[in-house]
Amino acid sequence: MDTNEVFTNRQAQWSALTSALAAHLAHVAAPGFNVEDLEAPRTNVLVLHGAGGIGKTTLSRRIESALASDKDRPPQWGEPAFREQVLPIRVDLARSAGMDFERVVLTIRLALTRLGRPLPAFDLALRHYWEQTHPGEPMEEYLRRRGFAANVGQALPQQLQSALADVAGMLLLPGTLGSVVGEVTRTLVRALREHRKTVRALAGCARLADLLEAEPDLDTLSYYPHLLAWELAQLPASARMVPVILLDTFEDIGDRIHRDFERLLQRLVWLMPNAFFVVTGRNRLQWADEALQGQVDFTGPTAWPNLVTPDALSARTYGARQVLIGDFTPEDCHDYLVRRLSRNGQPLVDAATRQVIASRSHGFPLFLDLAVLRFLEIRRVREPRPADFDVAFPALIARTVRDLTPNERHVLRSVALLDSFDIALATKAAGMPHEAAALRLIERPFVLEHLRGTSLWPYHLHAVISSAIRTADDQTDDRWSPRDWEQAAARAFETIGERWRTGATRDRLLLVGCLRQGLRLARDFHLDPGWLADAAWSYISDSVWEPLAPPTEPEPPATTLQTPADALVETLSALARRQYEHREHSVTRLTAVTDTGLLPADLHEMALYYRAKAERDLGRSTASHQIMQPIADGGGRLASAARRQLAHLARCVGDFPTALATARIVGWPGRYHRIEGDVLWVQGDMPRAAAAYEAHRTEAENFGYAGERAIAQAHRAWVLAFTDPAIADDELDLAQRLLTGYDERATTLTTQIAVLVRAAGTRGTDIENHAQRLRTQIDNVGIRAAQTSLELTLGFHYAVCGSLSQVEDVLARLQVLTRGGDYAYYIDLVSFMADLPLSYGHLNPPLWLDGETATRARWRSLVTARREWHNIT
Repeated sequence: MDTNEVFTNRQAQWSALTSALAAHLAHVAAPGFNVEDLEAPRTNVLVLHGAGGIGKTTLSRRIESALASDKDRPPQWGEPAFREQVLPIRVDLARSAGMDFERVVLTIRLALTRLGRPLPAFDLALRHYWEQTHPGEPMEEYLRRRGFAANVGQALPQQLQSALADVAGMLLLPGTLGSVVGEVTRTLVRALREHRKTVRALAGCARLADLLEAEPDLDTLSYYPHLLAWELAQLPASARMVPVILLDTFEDIGDRIHRDFERLLQRLVWLMPNAFFVVTGRNRLQWADEALQGQVDFTGPTAWPNLVTPDALSARTYGARQVLIGDFTPEDCHDYLVRRLSRNGQPLVDAATRQVIASRSHGFPLFLDLAVLRFLEIRRVREPRPADFDVAFPALIARTVRDLTPNERHVLRSVALLDSFDIALATKAAGMPHEAAALRLIERPFVLEHLRGTSLWPYHLHAVISSAIRTADDQTDDRWSPRDWEQAAARAFETIGERWRTGATRDRLLLVGCLRQGLRLARDFHLDPGWLADAAWSYISDSVWEPLAPPTEPEPPATTLQTPADALVETLSALARRQYEHREHSVTRLTAVTDTGLLPADLHEMALYYRAKAERDLGRSTASHQIMQPIADGGGRLASAARRQLAHLARCVGDFPTALATARIVGWPGRYHRIEGDVLWVQGDMPRAAAAYEAHRTEAENFGYAGERAIAQAHRAWVLAFTDPAIADDELDLAQRLLTGYDERATTLTTQIAVLVRAAGTRGTDIENHAQRLRTQIDNVGIRAAQTSLELTLGFHYAVCGSLSQVEDVLARLQVLTRGGDYAYYIDLVSFMADLPLSYGHLNPPLWLDGETATRARWRSLVTARREWHNIT
């Protein structure tokens, strides 16, 4: 078995680097560039930031290798045109590396020994600093003890000594004095002040004398990089190279309050404008923020134009040189697992297990690493199975919270309960009096932002971080108790409810956003439904069925419903899923809810009402009527709607006078004009039906019910498709536009069937093929009205075409579909259109509003008119 170190493609970050570095090389080569200009804006930084475990350190190491040689560079990266002009220097700032500013400077100078020559101005200053701060300690011994490579550790003292000798030679100092750093330094300063010709080579460095005279402490050392930059600029063109200094694990140098180390590093970057710096860390650099003034030396957008954040509270809209390192794609995850563990060139992790790991990881590299370690551990005992990796790893929590303040950790755990949040919600869920911790938290790379307009709250946690914090075995010192989680959930629930109660009444985005989060919190923490009850009534009011409830089993047994919140979640989930599930599933799920008796009376009636509607959709009018009648008689919130459903049930069995009489009683709450249209088109009276649907659409617009408006327009397009194909085109276009963004499967099917009605009489197989596809869709949801309407449409088409044998096939299918009695009169309608006698009997003959003869004549006239439209004789 082979265990390989794997680097998964980071093409976007490499492209950002090569582009920025090419621009930097052009900038420093331009005639106007001056390395001693301390006022010019700096553009010599690229920031690659991302959450802990995302692969920043691996990327930093790979960039170093790719810039140094071709051997380890991923082939898809390609060779940069400037590789021979740059010198990569990587500095590990991790706490575990024990790095301090002095070691940073030494690391950079040690790397520059590869130039093979001393850098006198800097080397003399460094030697002077060393003699004062490390008296009696040879640099060579210090470097050896600190683990620097032997050859490099020897080269630096030799080059420093060579620089000292060169300067002593310029000053014409005798041998003994020339070896004493202090004497050489003092003499050089006097010579520079006196503008002696002997030190002309160093006189061009305007600040050398001042830096050599300053007390050689850590603060003075932080200005020496200016000398290093100056020396690099003096190199002949053939030897000149641009250092690419990679500062890795930048978050470990301090925090957002203690910035002493960061201040020194920023000074290093500023004073070396001819070097290019690649910063990798968890957070973006804030140097372009004016608020940092006084904490670091150089701040603001003028100083760092490429690090500007247009909106401090915005999402990842950082400057062009602040690049967020994102997650792996699913393909990258599989590729990583295939190449990480192999045997004889074949992947050790099977495809099913790779799929589970990739799915659970959400593209997070640290999860993949931990999963590989778990795979190897399990494999020592038995063969790993996919289910072994449906877990959360505690290590993810430790890595995430490591550099957060206690308050930030508290907010992080609170928002882990939420699908999305804003500053106010995060602060209130955490029970904190101030927003400062939430404001700091949203700047972390594991807090992501939704696209504008797609979510009520702008922020959300990375999915794998959120899952780990909620479900993994948290071993941190400040981990929460179950009671802590319950209190945070209750605070969040009430805050969300307050947001809904004080928001706009007809705002569906607000309603659905609050319901989605509130339902999950109430279910998971057994909270009293409270405000969810009123929100549920608002949700059902408009016949718009956005996906809503948290995932549940398609047919959960009643034993899984233990609380009112469970029952309400299951009710609303069943209502939303009606658009995608067979109505039989809806009946089963809603029956399970009502059998528990957990819901309060009004919500219990809601579940019964929609169960009765599903029964009607399945063609079971008797069962539907038995449930619906008590609701209509009870005078509750759904009484008018139940009376409307009774009118529909009367229409289903062909009792049209009763249906119309009921409609006149219910008014707008019972959707009178819609019922009127439903009754009139069956009589073949399409103009009056279209007018009724138009009146219903106008009422829906006036009352602000967008879903009802779309339903009315879809039915209007359906009836006009029988009478005038040209007008139907515009009506269908309007219906489809009004339905955009709404999950209303039955109405969508109505518009799709109307397209077939509009095309009736067209020769060819397109109509049959389209009808077959629609039949499959309709059968999947089990809506009997749609099934019979599709057959009615085909009957119209074949009657227009004069295909009586196919009309007979339609009649046979309708007889099967209507054997229970519902919609049996569709057989009559097809017979009317084909001018055939009624050859099928009815359990309950339809009661036409103005008799069979008039109804037959109207339906037959629709066929005659369509035949004339197509010039069919």
